[in-house]
Amino acid sequence: MKLHTADGLTLEAEWAAPADASATVVLCHPHPQYGGTMRSIVISALFEALPREGIACLRFNFRGVEGSTGEHAEGRDEHLDVQAAVETAAVEGPGPLILAGWSFGADMALTVTDPRLAGWIAIAPPLRFRAAADYAAVANDARPKLLELAAHDEFRPPAEIEAETQAWVNTRVETIAGASHFFVGRTDRVVDLTGEFVRGVTG
Repeated sequence: MKLHTADGLTLEAEWAAPADASATVVLCHPHPQYGGTMRSIVISALFEALPREGIACLRFNFRGVEGSTGEHAEGRDEHLDVQAAVETAAVEGPGPLILAGWSFGADMALTVTDPRLAGWIAIAPPLRFRAAADYAAVANDARPKLLELAAHDEFRPPAEIEAETQAWVNTRVETIAGASHFFVGRTDRVVDLTGEFVRGVTG
């Protein structure tokens, strides 16, 4: 599957949609310069588990990653990649549309405010790959948000993220015990929290 960005790039993507899907989740992967792809551990766990729960998933590679054209833009233009994925998922996918990302992907997801979105899930967002002002639109949006933080995050302690987001509107924060930033051995909890959030949005 291919996605097409507003600035003319073609992105590699994969789609998983059960026949009885009631919602769709777009999955954004971690930092490309540190090995992040759409097949990274957390993204793969969600892409495999959620369709079994009746939730369609679209995952993609950011610009310059594997089969995607272009070059890594250090977070400046990757929101266009996320928007391209949202555009496709809004047409192809059933039910409410949720935008989810892990690490760098979470930061990129939190800069996209498409009106077709029903909510956001940010997994271990560093909140450092864009300026604080770039997250303001989502932060002040009334649609629901879930922040899934790692208790032992190596990049930013969960207390820092909680403090930075305490004024965000309609935002739930869950800290996953025993988890590092990479969630090795704790992806099950990420799957559970994500599925629960999506089901809550679908009503």
